[in-house]
Amino acid sequence: MRNPRNTRKGNKLFLKIREFVRKISYGRVTTYGTIARKFGLSDARVVGWALRGKTDPEIPCHRVVKSDRSIAVNSSDGDWKEQKMNLEAEEVKFIGPSKLRLEDYFWNN
Repeated sequence: MRNPRNTRKGNKLFLKIREFVRKISYGRVTTYGTIARKFGLSDARVVGWALRGKTDPEIPCHRVVKSDRSIAVNSSDGDWKEQKMNLEAEEVKFIGPSKLRLEDYFWNN
């Protein structure tokens, strides 16, 4: 899929994705793919592109993880260690250095 970031349609979509992510509850996570499906997207990378360009620090991007339950290496909140630290501060437990128990914390609004 072509990166829609520079199109008017892409910009509106990105704003909607960011507002959706804002609703993810404290101590919960969802996946890029889950969000993509909510918006009828076949490519979860679009969600990553939308979050990477966010400027509002109130959008909890650290609550979005990959479908394999791991933290993305290049998250919008810095590196994966910072994302892990933010999730651990919300009492999310990990089963490895960068993987979490998705079934325990999954948010699917």
